[in-house]
Amino acid sequence: MSAPVTPTLPATAVDTSAIGTDSRRLASRANLDKAGKAFEAVFTKMMLKSMRSTHLAEDIFGNKATETFRDMQDDQVATAMASAKPMGIGKAVTEFLAKSDPALAKPIDNTPRAITPP
Repeated sequence: MSAPVTPTLPATAVDTSAIGTDSRRLASRANLDKAGKAFEAVFTKMMLKSMRSTHLAEDIFGNKATETFRDMQDDQVATAMASAKPMGIGKAVTEFLAKSDPALAKPIDNTPRAITPP
């Protein structure tokens, strides 16, 4: 009888030598505002998807192609809603995250007020 073989995993599954450690680009107000708008669009898309999942009646003309088209349409509607008339979720997240870094505490939406850190 031979001894059982214990499997070993490689030290890292991904080569991390090409990954830089410079994270200055992450701490810009433009990136934070862009992320807030994207979050608003994702939240709106999830809301639309939830609304579509409620079936009040059987869809007699529905098929997979219609569902796919409706999903693509909902993506575009959510993006348009988030940029034209946002609900404020993205702005609230942006303001909350901006409080953690004084360099990001500058006026939002070109308003005269600035976010003051606590």
